[in-house]
Amino acid sequence: MNDELPEGWARTTLAEIAVVNPRHPRDLDNTLMVTFVPMPLVSESDWKLKATQERPLQEVRTGYTQFADGDVLFAKITPCMENGKAAVATNLRNGLGCGTTELHVLRPHLGIDATYLYHFIHQESFRREAANNFTGTAGQLRVPVDFIRTAEIPLPPSAEQRRVVAQVETILAKARSSQERLEKIPAIIKRFRQAVLAAACNGQLTADWRSEQRSRGVNDKVSGEDGPSGWRPVCVSDVIEDLKYGTAQKCSYEKRGAPVLRIPNVANGSIDHTDLKYAVLPPRELESLRLVPGDILIIRSNGSVSLVGRPALVRKQEAGFAYAGYLIRIRPRRTVIEPGFLNLVLGSQDVRVQIELEARSTSGVNNINSEEVRALEFLLPPLDEQNEIIRRVDAMFKLAGRLQARYEKASAQVARLTQSVLARAFRGELVPTEAELSRREGREYETAAQLLERITAARESTRQPRPGPSERPRAARRRRGTPTHA
Repeated sequence: MNDELPEGWARTTLAEIAVVNPRHPRDLDNTLMVTFVPMPLVSESDWKLKATQERPLQEVRTGYTQFADGDVLFAKITPCMENGKAAVATNLRNGLGCGTTELHVLRPHLGIDATYLYHFIHQESFRREAANNFTGTAGQLRVPVDFIRTAEIPLPPSAEQRRVVAQVETILAKARSSQERLEKIPAIIKRFRQAVLAAACNGQLTADWRSEQRSRGVNDKVSGEDGPSGWRPVCVSDVIEDLKYGTAQKCSYEKRGAPVLRIPNVANGSIDHTDLKYAVLPPRELESLRLVPGDILIIRSNGSVSLVGRPALVRKQEAGFAYAGYLIRIRPRRTVIEPGFLNLVLGSQDVRVQIELEARSTSGVNNINSEEVRALEFLLPPLDEQNEIIRRVDAMFKLAGRLQARYEKASAQVARLTQSVLARAFRGELVPTEAELSRREGREYETAAQLLERITAARESTRQPRPGPSERPRAARRRRGTPTHA
């Protein structure tokens, strides 16, 4: 027993307390229906299988992993292992299962709680250690069976295992409930942003501002039926100076030539400098593609229709950059439209509907061309109202950004709580030890060391002794060259 462990605990290996990768008995009826589990049905966050399928044993007995009710399943291949795919097999058809070959199976011996084993192997610390022992090639890295067999585990007495599991499950259920509520927040923030954009582009966001302007004697420039007073219907072609496709020149990460913005750099209405590439362009082409602050880049071609038409506003940081062929640059006429307002319009739902109606698929790639971009329609307010809209949207989007940051922080805290609970569980800090309870209640108890001795004795008693040379069948002795003495 290790002195660092709580009283009554012992340190052992997984192979000492579980059969690793057991097989079904050979004499099973091949017509039996059994549960079949492909990898997508193994959860990353819960010990229960997501769902199950059923197949005749004869279809899945060969070439698949075999397991039974009460076995612990552990994904061995990257990235499933790192993502936490593991389970306890329960309620299997006829008590039997087969599944993806990318699983290791642990069959706990009597006295070992399967869910205790699951929570131990589901710890991030265990998965990190498993990843450090990967074998194989890139994309096909796997946890070797020797790592599973020799991995050390702190083991409490049987009754204490069950109490640990019950406490862990209670705490993690609350953590999962909190995480589920938190996971609703991104969708709420997204709807908030969409509502702000819609209100900005239909005049609702600045209705009070227009009323204040009228009360101050500022005359409306236009009274139109299609929108708020002072707004007029236009097309993109009415408000831009220029529209141009990007370069077809091959780019690389080597920092030679000009930075070239590509589809991955167009995100959330602005330019993301992550994953930046470069290209050496002919001087004339570079000059024609050189970006200036206020330009807007639009994705013109992508396999995902939701990305086609996504805009991003060029800032001072991107001045002088070039851009790739799957992007379109539009240059607003600053005398009629603020670039920031046009960027908002191009991201609004009304314009998204127009883009997705026009975007056409050729061999799975969706496109929008220059003429279709020019024809996009929207309502244009006066310049002073555009600036007020930009100011208000910016303030509201900053609020949304702060909410997003708080959500991410809270989500990370819940994840850390989960791992902290598991770490405490395997240090013996979650529940009273069996040693403490036995003294308090005046009774004896079986220590983990005694449990291990009982497991070893049971294993030895069921192990079939290998026959000696004189006990082997005559044909076998003849193959080995042993005289038969007929």
